[in-house]
Amino acid sequence: MKDCSVTEGIDAHRVRPSIEGGFRELGYSGPVSIKAYGDQKRTPDHLLQALSSTGVAVVHIRSESTCTLMYKDMVKWREDNLPPATMMIITNQMLDVFHWDLARLQQRTRYDLFLAYSVKPRAELYVATREVWLWEKLLLGTTTSTSADTAGELSSGFHCKSCSLDYQSVKSFKEHFFTENHAHNVTIVSFLSLFNYSKKKNQSKSSKILSKLQEVLYPQPTQLLSVTFNWGKNYAATPENATAKIHVFWDMFDCPIPGGYDPRRVRPSLEGAFKKLGYSGPVSITAYGDHKQTSDVHLQALSTTGIDVAHVIPEKIFSLMYDDLMDWQDDNPAPAIIMLISDEPVDFLGDILALLQQQQKYNLFWAYSFRPREMSIMLTSAEWLWDRLLAGNQQTNLLKLLVSECSGSIESVVGSTRTFYCKLCYFKCKRLDKFMKHLSSQKHISVVKVIYEQFEERERSWLEILQGRHITIDQTVEDIAGCD
Repeated sequence: MKDCSVTEGIDAHRVRPSIEGGFRELGYSGPVSIKAYGDQKRTPDHLLQALSSTGVAVVHIRSESTCTLMYKDMVKWREDNLPPATMMIITNQMLDVFHWDLARLQQRTRYDLFLAYSVKPRAELYVATREVWLWEKLLLGTTTSTSADTAGELSSGFHCKSCSLDYQSVKSFKEHFFTENHAHNVTIVSFLSLFNYSKKKNQSKSSKILSKLQEVLYPQPTQLLSVTFNWGKNYAATPENATAKIHVFWDMFDCPIPGGYDPRRVRPSLEGAFKKLGYSGPVSITAYGDHKQTSDVHLQALSTTGIDVAHVIPEKIFSLMYDDLMDWQDDNPAPAIIMLISDEPVDFLGDILALLQQQQKYNLFWAYSFRPREMSIMLTSAEWLWDRLLAGNQQTNLLKLLVSECSGSIESVVGSTRTFYCKLCYFKCKRLDKFMKHLSSQKHISVVKVIYEQFEERERSWLEILQGRHITIDQTVEDIAGCD
């Protein structure tokens, strides 16, 4: 209620009907429960009474703790109300506080989610929402759901989170805030938390105790208890996904073939790791890299084991990989599995894949050459270190290679030689010599030159914009100084 208050001039009786009216316009007509969180000491009595009389549960909580308690209640509500239940959050803190953990929650169990705010987030949200409203406009919108005549039938109570006490009237609710019992409970809960913390950590220094006491008494909104942070990795396949298609997008810049490693072992190593988790569906792989720098022996080995080879440059890999990913998901709806082999999804593709997974419910696998510095917003079903992934199932992989060589052709294992692509020129072919000839052609060289010129022009434009802003700021400072 601090972020999205009932502004002066708006009747608080309209809050519920306005929200229900917004839902009804989108075809939602199910029962609606509403909790209003805030420091209710500062909320006028008439507003509290109006909210309660229309069935809005009023919750008292310190402003600093609002986000933490809201999220805790929301997670509990999700446990008790499975989809197709619907959720709505009214807050300006979605981006700074709720965004990361809620996006991961939604990837595992998707609810239709509505959002209202009084201030638009400064950056794009990667939590999939059914609808987003500006709070003031929502309050001024449709009010066809509930009238004041039925307010008494919907009457709700008041709850003090600190004391876990419920009240039926505004008067008794407000009087409770000034009781010795309320003050005592707030203090005792804080000190119990501090005591348990100190005992657990065996910390005796007063500075550490005071620091923790400050955290308990003055918790920050960003100190959200993440529900997904400790979720495990490498989950066994569900029946729904056990035989689903798997497509692997392999960034060879970040995760190259190690020196001395037989490239024919890449596919069986991946498939072996998948099968350990119970995934046995068909696997397709595309290897992206600067293949002018990849040896012909490696390229031929990859192709003959059923891996598509895609030539790109570092500056274009993620935009081209993204285009291919979007094309692939158009032709392969869930249940299907997407695997990324790259160190960069956290920075480039993670947000997009998190949103896609909420909308389409794909499974995501991820391999990287080193463990990421922070957990990705995308929720994965399996993760591996690249070198360990390749090292796994060595005996099985070698046996497969020996069997295939004895049969006269490795191609018999996977069916046929795959395709060589130049993603920069939209060129493809089946023969390695033709592919390498294209990469050396004047046409290809000209295309690459144009791409780099475009990048340089873009960088110059950005530099000019930044320099212009710097000059403007400096000039403004000089003008102000001149006025003095």
